[in-house]
Amino acid sequence: MISNRTRYLTQNVAKVLIWTAALLTIGVMMLILFQVLAEGLPVLHPRFFLDSPKNMGREGGILSTIVGTFALTLVAIVFAAPLGVGTAIFLREYTRETRISRIIRFGTDCLAGVPSIIFGLFGFVFFVIFLNMGWSILSGGLTLAAMILPTIISTAEEAIKTIPYTYREVSFSLGGTRWQTVTRTILPSAIPGIFTGIILSVGRSIGETAAVILTAGSSLVMPTSLFSPIRTMSVHFYILAREGISMEMAYGTGAALILLVLIVNTAANWLLNRYIRHRV
Repeated sequence: MISNRTRYLTQNVAKVLIWTAALLTIGVMMLILFQVLAEGLPVLHPRFFLDSPKNMGREGGILSTIVGTFALTLVAIVFAAPLGVGTAIFLREYTRETRISRIIRFGTDCLAGVPSIIFGLFGFVFFVIFLNMGWSILSGGLTLAAMILPTIISTAEEAIKTIPYTYREVSFSLGGTRWQTVTRTILPSAIPGIFTGIILSVGRSIGETAAVILTAGSSLVMPTSLFSPIRTMSVHFYILAREGISMEMAYGTGAALILLVLIVNTAANWLLNRYIRHRV
């Protein structure tokens, strides 16, 4: 039998290790943020956000890259969110544990572990060349949609899974069909979890680089349609730093990218909390 002293010692050691890991993680994150923001914040001013890049990014601002980032992310979410949530609903509500469902889950797990450069090569070969879409917002958005699809499916399925089965029984007992049960009972209760998965996917789309370069290109011109090539903020940051074009502009772009992600996550959490309070 384990003595009380040994149990308490083990608990204290585990607590120290957990706190150490958490503090180290926070420390590394703060160090990165401090480095980028310290170098990048002095570059940020209204003109930096309202002008398009000039002279390969050495001058001007990042307006076209901001537009490209939002356009690419929007296309990816528009295609991936309905397909991902629909797949999760099918797996949890319309099928039992069968060979088909196991194959879908296995495929989802495999897709989640595929490196982004592989998605980029697939998008380049299939969307850019085979479908003749060229380097464009649509090619990049569809490629990103394939990348974030496993995340949306997994989080949506887990969110639906947490809804008690009694909700379904009550709906069925009142004469509701399966579709009415899903749309009026299950989905409204699972919205917080589903929304979290979508926000995670938005973050990954905004920060993706390799797949975007291969499918959406790296044009600094303001896009005019879904078939226009674009350069996102993360790609702009990478090219400026990697090619040594302008570290000052690279840090400015990095700082703007961090602030953009922070604003998106803050706004999403505010909307989600407001939705939860309204339902309660």
